[in-house]
Amino acid sequence: MGKLRYTAITSLDGYVADAEGSFDWAAPDEAVHAFVNDLERDVGTYLYGRRMYEVMRFWETAPVDDPVMADYAAIWQAADKIVFSSTLGEPSTARTKVERRFDPEAILAMKRSSTQALSIGGPSLASGALRAGLVDELVRFVVPAIVGAGTAFLPGELRLDLDLIDERRFPNGTVYLSYEVRS
Repeated sequence: MGKLRYTAITSLDGYVADAEGSFDWAAPDEAVHAFVNDLERDVGTYLYGRRMYEVMRFWETAPVDDPVMADYAAIWQAADKIVFSSTLGEPSTARTKVERRFDPEAILAMKRSSTQALSIGGPSLASGALRAGLVDELVRFVVPAIVGAGTAFLPGELRLDLDLIDERRFPNGTVYLSYEVRS
């Protein structure tokens, strides 16, 4: 059975984007990016909301002169993508389909039939999956920045019991934390 993983790069105070919608402060350095690449190699399907998809589609045509970026682009391009959006027309990337609504039962069926990991991207979409009990693992890269406000990594009024399964510190001050969601 495939596991559903929610991964994000966040500020220390828990935001994935600041109040202006910027996440420039979260750009990973080469060591962090290479580590992310290794984490993502087992992902067979990415689940996105429209906004996250619009950010991530950069990887469809990303410049390949940097080996770490080229590696991630290849990983991303090889995976299937499902975008949950009522407003997006046709997808502009390969291996991508659009679903008009998020259906927890369909996601559960995908998990049951998959031998690869599934990754959910974007806090709005992840919120629904977290509340539906679909997320198996929370992965957070905490960067040494406080942005004060913005888009939160986790929804409010959510209670989950977690077990720390992995951690790592990087020279740039970023900390990787991986938690398994207890059933």
